[in-house]
Amino acid sequence: MITHPSRHCTVELQALPSRIGQVRRIVSAQLRYWHMDLLIDRAVLGVTELLTNVHLHARPDKTCTVEIELLLDRLTVSVRDHDARLPVVDDAEPLATCGRGLAMVAAMSESWGARPDGESGKVVWFTLPTAVTAAPVTAPPVSARPPRRLVEEVPAAAFA
Repeated sequence: MITHPSRHCTVELQALPSRIGQVRRIVSAQLRYWHMDLLIDRAVLGVTELLTNVHLHARPDKTCTVEIELLLDRLTVSVRDHDARLPVVDDAEPLATCGRGLAMVAAMSESWGARPDGESGKVVWFTLPTAVTAAPVTAPPVSARPPRRLVEEVPAAAFA
């Protein structure tokens, strides 16, 4: 039985550095509440990059909305702002101090994109799979001998 086919959380904010930290904590807490702890690091990294882009590039203001939606097989994180210009992924120079955010979002997510939102805005989003594939846990090989110790402490009293 499916009890929660979709879960949704929305946060509106000004994309200022202090507010970005607050949204990181909100996203982390929401994912913990949904028992999706394994997605926290990537979701927080991605939302930080998207909000930083709003802070650095969005005009006329820094007002935006962050939405996270948990479906059965994926988490979608999106940031909606009031700047109609769609983002462009640049090839950053090796020593550049900025310009890698969207490439990083693309690398760590299942999919990502941007779309116009009305006449004067856009939505930039990424998805993460909720099913984590892990290597099966196997028992270590059993040895007939106990493991060797390279250094063994012997009390000084044993030599007296």
